[in-house]
Amino acid sequence: MCNLYTSTTAVDAMRRLFREFDNRAGNVEPGDIYPDRMAPIITAEGQTHILRRARWGLPSPPQYHSPSGIDRGVTNIRNTGSPHWRRWLGPEWRCLVPFDRFAEPKPGGRGAGNAWFEVTDERPAFFAGIWVPEWTSLRKLKDGQTTDDLFGFLTCDPNAVVAPIHPKAMPVVLIEPGEWDAWLRAPWGEARGLQRTLGDEELVVVE
Repeated sequence: MCNLYTSTTAVDAMRRLFREFDNRAGNVEPGDIYPDRMAPIITAEGQTHILRRARWGLPSPPQYHSPSGIDRGVTNIRNTGSPHWRRWLGPEWRCLVPFDRFAEPKPGGRGAGNAWFEVTDERPAFFAGIWVPEWTSLRKLKDGQTTDDLFGFLTCDPNAVVAPIHPKAMPVVLIEPGEWDAWLRAPWGEARGLQRTLGDEELVVVE
């Protein structure tokens, strides 16, 4: 399960990718993104692409909250048929999550480190994400309840590049502009087809 990725794509670069662009995130600092951290996402309103900042970790099903009510969030979503997720599958809840590379833990436990993966040819790439704006929850006991814009992204079967490291899943990666547009705007019956494995030749392992 991907719980670490790097996002270094500058705002100007994203502005060049999308014709109508509205930056509501301000200055986006590059770096590693961990669960529960703020990160850039792109949503759509009409033909406008909006750059926002959101907290990584979607609302968990209530049965997974701690006895004290803490919800640590769900970073990756596989089962889109679950009633918990179905309410957030429409275009208004979908987002693109820009990334440069993502990590999967190497076999052997914490001391083994991570394997990093990136798209070949340094093409712009996004995870197929879901976002939930203004969600009130208890993320950390010391902070009390907070209201946040939250996001996570879909996973799918791993390709032959990822499977030797993580045989269960990989993030859903979108690298074509037509896929970006379909994910943000198409009805779910069409967009669901994008929850698919990236081609083996389109991903490489990097050190």
